[in-house]
Amino acid sequence: MMLQLAVGPVCFFIFQIASQKGFLAAEAGVAGVALIDGLFILSAILGIASIMDHPKARFALKIGSSAVLFLFGISMVISLFGINLLPGIQIAGFSGTSSVFMYAVVLTASNPLTILFWAGIFSAKIIEENLRWAQLYIFGLAALFATVFFLTLVAGLGSLTHSFMTPFAARLLNFVVGVIFVYFSIRMMVGRQKSQG
Repeated sequence: MMLQLAVGPVCFFIFQIASQKGFLAAEAGVAGVALIDGLFILSAILGIASIMDHPKARFALKIGSSAVLFLFGISMVISLFGINLLPGIQIAGFSGTSSVFMYAVVLTASNPLTILFWAGIFSAKIIEENLRWAQLYIFGLAALFATVFFLTLVAGLGSLTHSFMTPFAARLLNFVVGVIFVYFSIRMMVGRQKSQG
């Protein structure tokens, strides 16, 4: 559970969906996050994260993920002014749980640092506690459950605000979440430049 305290853009997205579309829609987003996190955890256990040791692969993934976050963020920011940069992914335009699920999948998959994070966690567990394969899989399942549990709590909190959400408040929340997305994308790019310098 301690691993989930690092609140990122996905957490804000789940809260936003719950506050605007309700708990069930947010849970579709949680399922999308869990799917990608599960694949990242499995990849980390199987050692696929070693691909990230190659500077060109890491560079390409960081550029791509920064661009995705920035594009989503800017689209949400300017939606406050009635401008739809990406009309297909506007929160207000989500017609059902499938579009929330896909948005959550894209948002979670756009962060290659997640697989590095999980690879570091599992490496530490192997070194410090000498875990066997079966124990690694159990730890991975527990970590995935913690993700689902934490984000479900966030969805529950967000859904409590659902009945108080006015159209203007919803647009304002989109703006705030968009600014947070832009911040995370810029921070990722700045981190890339520092690591190269």
